[in-house]
Amino acid sequence: MANDYKQTPGFIKGEQRRRAVLGDAHVSRSLEKANGDRLLQPIQQLTTEFGWGEVWTREGLEPKTRSFMSMAFLAANGKHEEFRTHVRGAVNNGASVEEIREVLIQAALYCGFPVGLECTRIAHEVLTEMGVDTTA
Repeated sequence: MANDYKQTPGFIKGEQRRRAVLGDAHVSRSLEKANGDRLLQPIQQLTTEFGWGEVWTREGLEPKTRSFMSMAFLAANGKHEEFRTHVRGAVNNGASVEEIREVLIQAALYCGFPVGLECTRIAHEVLTEMGVDTTA
């Protein structure tokens, strides 16, 4: 990453957590794409420093629980690209196929079955890409 980002303690802590959850490739790609861009860089700075450095590192919820909540909120809001990213994050945080399935069933109940079906298809694609066995 180039030095245009303000290396505050919150940013450093947030970047570490973000990389642990989403993976180095994803975070590097996001930060590098935005580096030096007057439109993109500020939102990456805030996302990393506040979202990942302050919220995702808070005590009180385990990272896996935060992943489940993120998946459910993103499903509810139809944010499929971010949902896809957080399915990967959930696996990186130790979530099993069964746990992800239960989050999606719960989301289907409260958000509607079209949401549950679409997000289940997306989760299946992501898990398959990651080499996670979804068979019984």
